[in-house]
Amino acid sequence: MKVLKFGGSSVSDSKRIQRCIDIILKSKDVKAVVFSATGGSTDQLINISNKAASGDQSYRDDLKNFEERHLNIITQLIDAKSQTPAIVQSQMILKELEEVLKGVYYIKEASSKTKDLIMSCGERLSALIISEAIKQQKPVEFLDTRSIFITNNDYGNADVDMEVTKENIIRYFDDHEKIQIVTGFIGSTKDNITTTLGRGGSDLTASILGAALEVDEIEIWTDVDGILTTDPRLVEGAFPIDNMSYIEAMELSHFGAKVIYPPTMRPASVKNIPIRIKNSFNPDFQGTLISSERISRDRPVTGISSISDVSLMRLQGSGMVGVAGVSKRLFGTLADAKISIILISQASSEHTICFAVSPEDALCAKRLIDAEFNLEICANLVEPVVVEDDMTIIAAVGENMRRMPGIAGKLFQTLGDKNVNVVAVAQGSSELNVSIVIDRKDEARALNALHKRFFKDTKEIDIFIVGIGTIGGELIEQLKKSKYLNNGINVRGIANSKKMLLGNFDLNDWMNDLEKSDKKADIGTLIEFMKSNYSNNVFVDCTASKNIVNYYEQILQDKISIVTPNKIANSSSMELYKKFHDLSKDNTKFLYETNAGAGLPVIVLVRDLIDTGDNIEKIEGVLSGTLSYIFNSFKDKNFSEVVREARQKGYTEPDPRDDLNGMDVARKVLILGRETGMNLELEDIEVENLVPEKCRGSGSVDDFFNMLESMDAEFEDKRKKAENEGKVLRYIATLEKGSARVALEAVDSSHPFYSLEGADNMVSFTTSRYKERPLVVRGPGAGAKVTAMGVFADILKVLQ
Repeated sequence: MKVLKFGGSSVSDSKRIQRCIDIILKSKDVKAVVFSATGGSTDQLINISNKAASGDQSYRDDLKNFEERHLNIITQLIDAKSQTPAIVQSQMILKELEEVLKGVYYIKEASSKTKDLIMSCGERLSALIISEAIKQQKPVEFLDTRSIFITNNDYGNADVDMEVTKENIIRYFDDHEKIQIVTGFIGSTKDNITTTLGRGGSDLTASILGAALEVDEIEIWTDVDGILTTDPRLVEGAFPIDNMSYIEAMELSHFGAKVIYPPTMRPASVKNIPIRIKNSFNPDFQGTLISSERISRDRPVTGISSISDVSLMRLQGSGMVGVAGVSKRLFGTLADAKISIILISQASSEHTICFAVSPEDALCAKRLIDAEFNLEICANLVEPVVVEDDMTIIAAVGENMRRMPGIAGKLFQTLGDKNVNVVAVAQGSSELNVSIVIDRKDEARALNALHKRFFKDTKEIDIFIVGIGTIGGELIEQLKKSKYLNNGINVRGIANSKKMLLGNFDLNDWMNDLEKSDKKADIGTLIEFMKSNYSNNVFVDCTASKNIVNYYEQILQDKISIVTPNKIANSSSMELYKKFHDLSKDNTKFLYETNAGAGLPVIVLVRDLIDTGDNIEKIEGVLSGTLSYIFNSFKDKNFSEVVREARQKGYTEPDPRDDLNGMDVARKVLILGRETGMNLELEDIEVENLVPEKCRGSGSVDDFFNMLESMDAEFEDKRKKAENEGKVLRYIATLEKGSARVALEAVDSSHPFYSLEGADNMVSFTTSRYKERPLVVRGPGAGAKVTAMGVFADILKVLQ
């Protein structure tokens, strides 16, 4: 035997109501079905009553819309020949509503008692219309719970007289064998004055009915697949919980899980009646079963919930230490004013009591407490109450947390890693719930981080790619072909200099989607989006922009990892280099393997040699794929021809002088030197500029080539001299004995660089271990594919 309840979102229109009717007709052993008002009706009625009370005549238009909505549902749901009973009875309720609102309009006042009567019309209409619709296929009866649910006169949030109501329910159902279609949310006083049961009132109606009738199960039908591990609006990976205990459900619902409310469960839990939360839009899904049974799980945490907006209040002072009765006075004052306390935290020193209340109660609470402790405040024994607004409470709940060491440690470590500050903490001795208070702006980031920590079996990162030109675009294509996309690596943002895409989007057509995007590129906005919506973030800078580098400090301070081929950060001042490395600690990474050798593992090799105790005596490197190609090809052609050919093949920068001046190589060797521990600045490096003096002006590229042709003989002399000595020319960066230089050198066949071909880079390491035969790394030193691969590899390091 079961009691079913359907919420407002499940009955917001005729199609959804029909879906609920289908569920009822397929269900077995149904004793009663409770209905909320049609979706949005309660709020609509409150707004109408407020308008009437303020003398706003437009309440009549809103009332007419309300009436038409319900009459339309009748015509859409019930056959024309069967509509009369539903229309007649609905019009009686609507006429009563109209008369009450007319009185409210005339006296310009709507008391709580009057509002309860007004709001009751939503449930009365909903249950009445649905009962008449079901009668077309199955015999049922309409039950107005005001006839059996007896409450006190606390209008708006009335308490049910359980004993009298139970007797009424048993007596009524003994006399009525048909399925009852029941109004939720409403009752009446012993004087037959209409009342409402407050938040979750329809769920409570179902629970009280189920407990009185001692049914086998209570089903609460809503618009989600049960109680989820956390808020799906803030955490994309939230998933339904199969089952949980009453106490877990009560804890989660108290701290923000809105599928079910704590009062709902009390009558059912006393009678040990399971409650199942199901989705009327996905009726075949099993939902969440709430029962007295303690569930054994692999995970210690059952769910993570939050209250998004609270005010944190703090009473403190030396006059509280060792003084009995302070807590009684504090909380008694709030209780007298019917101010509910959400969370309490007190240090063992008794110097401070911290507690959270709803924001709408904060000012009143402060005024009352300051008045209660006025004498102590005047005597400087207690400080005036401090109020911190815009705070959020996050609660990790689970019966398996009991007696399991390390849960709180993991929680705080996770938040610390994401730069989320914990303002207050509360945990009971039951170990069922660890609650923390944080800044509201950190809510989404904290929930995402904690959910991944306690519920994700696989590692996962969210990446944001800025700069989607040659390297960035190739990186996206490599990601699309990899096994990691959406299986460990989620691309949550891409941006060029004009536009950006943020959140969930399909990478298959990213170019067109970015072109159509209405989001203007703004790095500050992108960073804030990262912080607010995701936790394990990686900022991938594929630009060559100094402006982007200016954001690195902020990004690293926010515990967001950076992966970049952009050399500017590491080749700027030594002070900035050290700052970025100091900020990249623990789980916050700053990775830039491609800064020195594109796809070659050069920087990691330097670190491995040093970390394993080797002594690096000398590093030599051909670190420019462009210059490697030029001098490998400079054999039987003029130098200017080779440079022009390299530009045509895309090896050089648009202006080849940016390659020939040696500064790109200087920046790379500067980075390598700093990685070995050298305290180097760019100006410390001796650089041979291959651009002839007279070609270094601001003329056009064509002017440069014309002047370069006049220097062909000079370069040819150098080549022939090297050739006559059995050598070849190579542009080499050298680190040795604390100094660095970049120069054109001639090397013989005994040197590793002699055999270089194409656009390959090569780096030679002479160390204590590799003294006679240097350790050599060789491979392509330029090109989008290998550079993007190096960036991808760094991203995988963050993932791992």
